[in-house]
Amino acid sequence: MNLRQLKYFAQIIEAGNMTRAAEQLNVAQPALGMQIKQLEEELGVTLLVRHSRGTGPTQMGAVLYERALAILNLVEETRREIMSARAASTEPLRFGITPSLMQMIGSELALQMSDHAPGISLSLSEEMSHLLIETLRRGELDMILAYDVPDDAGWWKRALYQEDLVLVSTSPDHRRIPIPFAEALSEPLVLPEPRDSVRALVDRTAKELGLQLKVAHEIRSIPGIKTMILRGVAAGILPFGTVLAEVQAKTLSIRPIMDPTLRRTLYLAGSQTAGRLRSISAVRQVVRAAVATLTSYMGPLGHPLESTDN
Repeated sequence: MNLRQLKYFAQIIEAGNMTRAAEQLNVAQPALGMQIKQLEEELGVTLLVRHSRGTGPTQMGAVLYERALAILNLVEETRREIMSARAASTEPLRFGITPSLMQMIGSELALQMSDHAPGISLSLSEEMSHLLIETLRRGELDMILAYDVPDDAGWWKRALYQEDLVLVSTSPDHRRIPIPFAEALSEPLVLPEPRDSVRALVDRTAKELGLQLKVAHEIRSIPGIKTMILRGVAAGILPFGTVLAEVQAKTLSIRPIMDPTLRRTLYLAGSQTAGRLRSISAVRQVVRAAVATLTSYMGPLGHPLESTDN
C-alpha cells in the first residue's frame, strides 16, 4: 500500500465514477484500475462495487476511505509544516553584481546558489561597481561582486580576480592585436562617468603618463555606450564581458590595451552581518565556481587570484 494508491482510491470514491476520476487525476483509466486491483490484492478484500449510478465503496472500502483521508491529510499537513519551517529558516541575501558579470555569470550564479546554498533566498541586482559600493555602504545590499572595492571598516572584502580592459570599436578585429594605451587615447572615446571604476582607471593612467584624455561622449549606461560604439561615432574602453555578445556576433571588435595594461581587480565584499550567515561558506563556494566560469570566458584577458580575506 502506498500514498499514490490511497490518493487514487479516495478520488474514485469522491468522483463516483472511474472514468471521471481518471480524468481528474490525469492518468489513463487502465492504469488507475491496475492500481486499485493491486491494492485489493494486497489487502485481500474487494474495495469497490460498480452499480448503475457509477462506482462506490464496499463496507471495507468505506473503512479504507476514512483512513485514507486521514493519512493523506496528515501527509499534506506535514508537508506544509516542513515547507513553512524551511521558509522561516531561509536567510535572505541581497547580492549585487556588475553588468559585465551579469551577462557572463549572472544566471549561473543564481542557479548554483539555489542548488548549493538552499538556505539562501537570493535577490540579485545589477549596477556599475561604484554604485554597488555605495549601495553596500548604505546597507541596501548585503554582498557584492564589484571592481576596485576600497578598504572600509563597514565591510570585509576578498580579492578574486583581475581582468584587462579592451578597446572596443566597429573597426576590423585586427586579430585582436594589442594597441598601445597612447594610441587608444587618440580615438574619440565614449566613457562612463568619472566615478565609474573603468573611467577612474583610464583617467588615472592618462594622468600618470602625462597623456591627454579626450572624451567625445560621457554616458552613464553600458547599453548607451555600446549604442554609440555600434553607430561608429566613437570607440570605448570597456570590460570584455560587456561586449561579449556583440564580439561573438562580430558587430564589435576588441583590442587588448598595452603599455600599460589597464587591469582592475574583482572583489567579493560584504557587510559584517552577511559574513555571519549560516550559509556563508556555501555562498563563497558558489562564487568561486562562478569565477572559474568567468575565467573560461575571459581567456588571456583574465587572471584568477588566490582568495584572501582583508
